[in-house]
Amino acid sequence: MNVYIVGAGAVGTFLGDRLTAGGATVAYAPRSLEAVVPVACDLAIVAVKAYDTDGAIETLRKALASSPQATILCPQNGVGNEEKLAAVFGPDAIVSAALTVPVEKSRDGKVSASNRGGIALAPVGTQAHNWLVAAFESAHIPVQVASDYRAMKWSKLSLNIIANASCAILNVLPERLVQLEGMFALEVRAIRETRDVMKALKLQPVDLPRYPVRALQSAVALPSGIARMLLAGRIAGARGRKPPSLLLDLREAKGHTEVDVLNGAVAVAGRAGGVPTPVNSVFARVLDDIAHMPQLWAKYRERPQALAAEVEAEERRMGALRSS
Repeated sequence: MNVYIVGAGAVGTFLGDRLTAGGATVAYAPRSLEAVVPVACDLAIVAVKAYDTDGAIETLRKALASSPQATILCPQNGVGNEEKLAAVFGPDAIVSAALTVPVEKSRDGKVSASNRGGIALAPVGTQAHNWLVAAFESAHIPVQVASDYRAMKWSKLSLNIIANASCAILNVLPERLVQLEGMFALEVRAIRETRDVMKALKLQPVDLPRYPVRALQSAVALPSGIARMLLAGRIAGARGRKPPSLLLDLREAKGHTEVDVLNGAVAVAGRAGGVPTPVNSVFARVLDDIAHMPQLWAKYRERPQALAAEVEAEERRMGALRSS
């Protein structure tokens, strides 16, 4: 099997290393579009951040010119990437994926991965692509197959937003976040909003390898104090001192983050479906503002009260719109 990977970060390198160990021939796309040449491949993997999806599509247009039947795998976080790929290459070529193996890439390029988790796969079109199950099992990655890719990706989103945007805005690690008075209540509300949006979209939560998403959404339906007891220890233990992805993006001053396809996607779908999402709306707006104007970060660093005040103001604004 010939594999072409766009994106040599932690996820792309992890998947490439594992597939190579399983017997595949793996090549990585060059960073420059001008350097891209047509390749013969069976599987192309889009392993870039969501804000680089458009660039990855242009890379694949050139690279797959001689491999029009190649399957394209999308293990990206957030929602909306599969639709972009399907619009160009057709839905039957796209397979959605949710990777739940924690991976990190150090500054010297070494990738470390947990021995927990796996990968969930779901076709975007009508073609099943069952051969991918054997390919990843040969790479020693546990595989789960889902029937509804949107439900699967929204379920992964509900995990990705936990202790992510809030940590980034406050510039704290997850173990500190769960100790901040009032902040964990906002975390619970953000998950509840995501659950409510999924219901409005008629999407059932899907359990993913290592992560019982249905139990998570059931837990946040309980009173906030009980939900905190059930979730805080798990979050602190699982993520602890690991900076979440959105915080890493802010610290690296990239000028953009993936918040638009995470909390922002919840807010957009909520507005379309008439579901109030004040917490996710504020998280998305404030984080995007900080990414574009880093000087604003000082207003929120270690100041949960400032973020809570923004949520209260958003609730008043939403209430005024509903009553007008």
